[in-house]
Amino acid sequence: MAGSLRSRNRAVKEPTIAAVEIDEPTSELEIYSKEVLNALIKDNLPPTPNNFSLYFDRLLEDKSENLRKQIHSMLELEESNEDENTIMLEQSLKRGFGSIKNILGVTANLYKNMTLMTKILEKKKQELQDNTEIQAAISVASSLEDDVSKLNTILKKQSTQMRDFYDETAKIIKGVENETIFDNRYGVYNKRYLMTKIEQEIELIGEFKHKSSLIMIELSRELKESIDNDKAITLMTRTIARLLLKTSRRSDTVAHYGSGVFAMVLKHTDIDSAKKASERLCELVSNSNFFLADREIQLKISIGVTDISTLYSVEEIVVSAMNGIEKAYSDPKIDFAVSLRE
Repeated sequence: MAGSLRSRNRAVKEPTIAAVEIDEPTSELEIYSKEVLNALIKDNLPPTPNNFSLYFDRLLEDKSENLRKQIHSMLELEESNEDENTIMLEQSLKRGFGSIKNILGVTANLYKNMTLMTKILEKKKQELQDNTEIQAAISVASSLEDDVSKLNTILKKQSTQMRDFYDETAKIIKGVENETIFDNRYGVYNKRYLMTKIEQEIELIGEFKHKSSLIMIELSRELKESIDNDKAITLMTRTIARLLLKTSRRSDTVAHYGSGVFAMVLKHTDIDSAKKASERLCELVSNSNFFLADREIQLKISIGVTDISTLYSVEEIVVSAMNGIEKAYSDPKIDFAVSLRE
């Protein structure tokens, strides 16, 4: 019996995985995707979706315009971004809070009008009392005054309740704002999100040993000083933000750091490539003119470039990029400069 069982066990073969033959790529997209995968393997990076997406964007820059257009059109059809959904939610919340604020304002005006009506009735009643021949009208006015007073009391109570609801909603919205990732004024990510992305990139660099860069961008101070119009400067700064979004890759993070200074996290981009990107940005902006009344103004930016390194904190990396902007200002012949820590 035992011998028979052993014999049956020997007859059972271990499962094997059959080799799968992959057909040679035929379309340009398949050929390019294989090239991206080979580049990842060559650089000793795991072919995770995130890394594949980064290399997919980076290598695409060197391809023909025809292929870039073809692939971008495909990507637009399948685009689904969780951050974009979050941004839309944030915008909806802020619009909703704005509507609540407007309702409160209308209610406050209504309360003011009721108070004004009460004062008018008091005045008219006094005028009637001065005329002894119309006592019946005085009686009607007194009755009406009592009714308006009751209504005013009810409205005042409801207005106070609405104010309490507004304050509670304001606290909720404030809590949401502390967790937001979007800058409504310029249509890009905010400082909080930027600092988080730099910190994440430092961790990724520590694990996979690739190179990434940070560039900080601002509208030329010389240009701002020549224009005595805050509204025009704001519009110019918004134009810069739109141009940054236009020229950025999907893997780049464009954010408003504060006071009209923007930042771009350039993943898997060394200093030389970051310098080329900065040069393209400066050229793109300089070719964009801004019209102020009958005056045509050529836009100009200054850029600071630095590397993202595991040896330094997020704040030190940002300061280094800001120092790059100062270096660019110190030399009138350049629009961008590299700042590396000693």
